[in-house]
Amino acid sequence: MLAENGRDYFWSYVLAILCLLAIAATTAFSAWIMRDVIDEIFVNARADLIAVISGAIFAAFLIRGLATYAQSVILARVGNNLVARYQKRIFDHLMKLGIGFFTDQRSGQLAARITENVNGVRDLLSMTLTSVARDAVSLIALLAVMIYQDPLLATFALLIGPPLIFAVNTLMRRLRKAARKAVVVNSRLVGAIQEATQGVAIVKAFTMEEQLSQRISLLIADSEQRANKIARVSERTTPIAEILAGFAVAGVIAYSGYRAAYEQLPPGAVFAFITALMLAYDPARRLARVQVNLEKALVNARMIYEILDIEPHQRDAPGATELAVEKGAVRFERVSFAYEEALPILRDVDFEARAGETTAIVGSSGAGKSTLIALLLRFYDLDQGRILVDGQDIAAVTKQSLRSRLSYVSQQPYLFEGTIRDNIRYGRPGATDAEVEEAARIAFADEFIRAQADGYETLVGESGATLSGGQRQRISIARAIIRDAPILVLDEATSALDNESEAKVQAALERVMKGRTTVVIAHRMSTVVGADKIVVMDSGQVVEQGRHEELLADPNGIYARFHRLQGHKNGLELVDDRNPRQEPTAAPMRKLS
Repeated sequence: MLAENGRDYFWSYVLAILCLLAIAATTAFSAWIMRDVIDEIFVNARADLIAVISGAIFAAFLIRGLATYAQSVILARVGNNLVARYQKRIFDHLMKLGIGFFTDQRSGQLAARITENVNGVRDLLSMTLTSVARDAVSLIALLAVMIYQDPLLATFALLIGPPLIFAVNTLMRRLRKAARKAVVVNSRLVGAIQEATQGVAIVKAFTMEEQLSQRISLLIADSEQRANKIARVSERTTPIAEILAGFAVAGVIAYSGYRAAYEQLPPGAVFAFITALMLAYDPARRLARVQVNLEKALVNARMIYEILDIEPHQRDAPGATELAVEKGAVRFERVSFAYEEALPILRDVDFEARAGETTAIVGSSGAGKSTLIALLLRFYDLDQGRILVDGQDIAAVTKQSLRSRLSYVSQQPYLFEGTIRDNIRYGRPGATDAEVEEAARIAFADEFIRAQADGYETLVGESGATLSGGQRQRISIARAIIRDAPILVLDEATSALDNESEAKVQAALERVMKGRTTVVIAHRMSTVVGADKIVVMDSGQVVEQGRHEELLADPNGIYARFHRLQGHKNGLELVDDRNPRQEPTAAPMRKLS
């Protein structure tokens, strides 16, 4: 961390260290001058030194006050900048990681963990600097004053050091494990609360309030238990330090009192020594606790670097070029793929989506349709085979150039925080307001957008919660339209629309699809009837290809079986009749008589 950030904050750290050294020096000065205060002013009655000594003490406190303010502001600014820097760095790194990483992580837990861990980075550097430049220097300076006043007493006082160090090191081993578990438990708690609030409609519909309350209560109790354990372990340094310090102070006072009573020594040196000893207690106590606090900060910092050290699995190939799309033909050549160590999802898939034509991919659930789209977008790398765009292997081009040539509409539309206009403009950041509104008109979204209170400046709410499913889908279609890419990828883009809206959007998509290569994952028969090519998937393989009429000509074919079971007029989803337990999910409900 110092290697990565030290140079950028060098002069800020220099100023902070100078302020901390000033604090340490004035603290030691306060103890050192007590000898002159007692001996010269009170014992020798030197009236001529009152103004000098009083002025020196006032100057010391003035310098210490200003230095304390300055170092606090400087370190706060550095710490806040560190938090901002690491937040940006982590987010940029997360955006480089593949889809697989996020499928293994719960978003709420990941966000909570990162938020807590980033503060550990700030605390680690701040505590290191203050403990070294202020507390350690103050302690050394005060020890020097003590040795100067009375070497024998100083040696006696220093005997508390070894047992204190031993006690702290013993506690650290227990604290390290407890602190890491506490971070994990807290992230689970925050993640569970976030999921419950995001899915509140399902929670209420299924009367899950009591179940979730019990689950959250268990997590809260676990978090409380972890926090209490950390408190018990970390706070044990306080009584240990107090006992040892009390023993040392009592011994010093007893010995000094004996010498003052029987050897008639002047009290100035004793008072200066005791003052130095009392002032040394605070930095010594903080240094004893700083290892406790550093250990907790180190746990958070390590967890940050565990994320930053994850290597992206989908780096651009060495020498990757920009994808140049002239026509937009897409070719799958003997593609095979499996998710990690699972059974193969795709096996020897081979077909072509010809340039400027619409290719529909159909098949029962689990046939591998969505996986084909994920591979085309290069969310994952192939196990075998190639995917070509205008003859160029997508594995040999940059992901940025590949995805910039694709417009994608998912089955589940996702909107981001911001306005409707912002969400459409994500398709092409440089688009003008007029282009945004034209894309919305083509997607038949302009009318309901203008009906909103703030029109295109309406905030969409979390995940677009203020809009209906059909409205969110039409905004996502407008986002794909404004991208104006040569290849259009639709994952049943009209699935969330009612019949009237579906007809409008389908007409709009037909306008957009002209002259573009379009790959459609289809669940409804109405979507595929007019396609230039239909690719039928079954168990991860291509089993049939052709136009609608050609595939129906084979009554024993899978596509014909789909067609018979579904009925092309009722808009049911494609279902494999070889699985009698699978029911069409989009079937219209029959009116109860």
